Amino acid sequence: MRYRPGTGEYLNELAQDLRPLDEGIAWFASLSEDEQTGTLGLLAVFCFQAHPTAEEALESIRRSGLRPTHTPAVMLVRGQIEDQVGRIAGLTPQHERMKAFRLLIALLAVADGRRRARCRVHSCSHPWHHLTASQETAP
Repeated sequence: MRYRPGTGEYLNELAQDLRPLDEGIAWFASLSEDEQTGTLGLLAVFCFQAHPTAEEALESIRRSGLRPTHTPAVMLVRGQIEDQVGRIAGLTPQHERMKAFRLLIALLAVADGRRRARCRVHSCSHPWHHLTASQETAP
């Protein structure tokens, strides 16, 4: 599993609405299967670190535009969220990977948004909480 340099910052820009989600979806679709796997794995780590709650999981399903019956959405609300995030990142059919990407970006947006608000960005030392809109292209 691998991902391109700059992917972590780019995923956080998507989650923080500093880049349009449609751009991110097109970027993800352009990645090789190996890069998609690595990117979903990295996104799962970010989600895990944000410690999403059950309420945030439900909100992320709504924000992602997925139906609650889509496989990644069903997986997210069954069992421990942290365990399910890793399983969602491991989905292999292409159409499920795209759904997983949308859902995990939404989950990161909701859960990390709560963390950013709680730690009051100015007192937080995490560099991904101090991003600004980048003029650079996707990694």
